[in-house]
Amino acid sequence: MNRELIQIIEQMSKEKRISKESLIETLESALLSAARKKYGINTNMNIKITPNSGEITLTALKKIVQKVANTKEEISLAEAKKIDTSKGIGDEIIAPVAIHDFGRIAAQTAKQVLFQKVREAEREVIYDEYKDKVGQIVSGIVIRKEKGNYYIALGRAEAVLPIKDTLPNETLKRGETIRLCIEDVKVTQKGPVISLSRTHPNFVAELFKMEIPEIYEGLVVIKNIVREAGDRTKLTVYSKNPQVDPVGACVGIKGARVQSIVRELKGERIDIIPWTDDPRMLIAKALSPASVEKIGINEEGKSAMVVVSDQQLSVAIGKKGQNVRLAMKLTGWDIDIISNTEYDRMKAEELQAIKMEEPIKDKGRKEEQTSKNEQ
Repeated sequence: MNRELIQIIEQMSKEKRISKESLIETLESALLSAARKKYGINTNMNIKITPNSGEITLTALKKIVQKVANTKEEISLAEAKKIDTSKGIGDEIIAPVAIHDFGRIAAQTAKQVLFQKVREAEREVIYDEYKDKVGQIVSGIVIRKEKGNYYIALGRAEAVLPIKDTLPNETLKRGETIRLCIEDVKVTQKGPVISLSRTHPNFVAELFKMEIPEIYEGLVVIKNIVREAGDRTKLTVYSKNPQVDPVGACVGIKGARVQSIVRELKGERIDIIPWTDDPRMLIAKALSPASVEKIGINEEGKSAMVVVSDQQLSVAIGKKGQNVRLAMKLTGWDIDIISNTEYDRMKAEELQAIKMEEPIKDKGRKEEQTSKNEQ
C-alpha cells in the first residue's frame, strides 16, 4: 500500500507539474488533519512520509506518568523506556501512534484537505507559468461561450477572452484553435485569471515579432504602434543596421510577410512607417496613405498644420476621422488638416488684412511726422 502511495504521488507530480516534495508535504498535512480529527485537535502530533518507501510514521508528544489516565497525551514509564531509557516520570517523549485506521470521517477529512492543497499548488504553478507572459501571443482552443466571454483552453489552464476583445464581426466556434495576446494575469479567490485579447496593439506587435525574423532578432525595432481593431493599425519602425530597410523587412517580397499578418487580423489595414526624428517627415508619413503638400509645426505647443490637395483631404482625415486620429496617437502631435483651397483662402485673407493695415500705418507715420515738424 505504501509503495502504491508513492506511485500515485509520482503520477500526480508529472500530470500536475507539481514537485514530489510538495505533494508529500501536502499529504502529510492532510493525514495530520485526519489524525487530529481522530485523536483530538489539541494533541501535539507530527506525521512523516518517507519519500522512497512511502512509509508513514505518526508520532505524538506525550508526558510520562506513573498511571495513564489519558492515552492521547500520556504514556506509562514502562512504554517510555522502550523508546528512550534515559527518560523518567514527568518527562516528555515523542512516541509512535498506531495508524491502522483513522476512521471514515478522518479519511474523508484527509481526502478533502489533500484535494484542496493540490488544487492550490496547481493554481500557483499556473500563475507562475503565465505571470511573465503578459503581452505575449499564445495559441488556445475555444471551449465555450458564456455570459459575454469566450473560455479558451491554454494547455491545462483556462483563460477568458471577452467578446469585446475579439475582432469586429468575428464569431469563434467551439474547438477552433486561435492565436491571442495575454493581456493580464491576476490572482483571485478562485485562482489565477488569465485575460486574453485579439484587439490589443500588442497582439499585432507580437505577430510582427513572430513573422518578421529581423524584429525577432532585434535588428528592426517597433518604435510605436496604435490600433483601431478590425480597421487599421499604424506602426513606426527603425533599423539598427543602416543597410537594412525596416519597412521592406516588414513588408517582405511582394508583401508576403505583412499579408500573413493581415490574414490573421481578418483584413485589417496596416500602415508601416519609417521612424524619423524629423517631426515634419514623421507626421507626413503617419498620415499615409494620404500625400502631404505642406506642413507647419509649433514645437512649443507640439501641434502641426498640414496642407493636402482637395482630392486627398478625405483620405488624410479618414473615415470618421480615423486616419488623422491614429496619426496623432502615433506621433504624439496635435494635427489639423486643411485642403489647398482652404489654405489659399487663408493666405488671401491674411494678404488682404496686411494691405488694409498699410494705409492706416502710413497715415499714422505722416501724422507723427507732422507733429514733430510743428514742434
